[in-house]
Amino acid sequence: MDTVDLLLHPVRLRIVHAMSGGRTLTTSQLCALLPDASKATVYRHVSLLADGGLLEIEDEQRVRGAVERRYRLRPERAVIDADTAASVSLEDHRRVFAVAMATLLAEFNTYLDRPGTDPAADLVGYRQHAMWLSRDELTAMVDEMRDVLVRRIANKPSPERNRYLISPILFPAEEPPAAGGGN
Repeated sequence: MDTVDLLLHPVRLRIVHAMSGGRTLTTSQLCALLPDASKATVYRHVSLLADGGLLEIEDEQRVRGAVERRYRLRPERAVIDADTAASVSLEDHRRVFAVAMATLLAEFNTYLDRPGTDPAADLVGYRQHAMWLSRDELTAMVDEMRDVLVRRIANKPSPERNRYLISPILFPAEEPPAAGGGN
């Protein structure tokens, strides 16, 4: 399986999200982070990600007669590069978007199901804004957003940090007006 196929499953994508920040986790710890997925499902998808080279074994230890593995994400492998993204069909883009939305919905439901959840206190946001942008303005905005995100993506887990998901979704909502057209 190539990286695109490996990432095109909501459970596998959620595992990749959970492993971000240089974390090393056991499959049991991943099961706790994905309580809506069965243990068998999580174990199967961890195995696929490891076989595909997106996860690697950090260490192993015997626990009650079984071997417990701690996995680490290989972030350089868990990326779909610009050339690959540009080469996929429109139908593949539909599939990728559907997986991204299913993943986001599953993550949000898991968050809401936790005891003591307080979206207002956690600064949860899911706003959409319509903007009118020229190509140059769009490029500048994307560069600015990328700069903001890149400065924080390298943060490592710590007691004062929570893992947040941010899902920028950007696409033109209408066709551009014909040259010389009105508003």
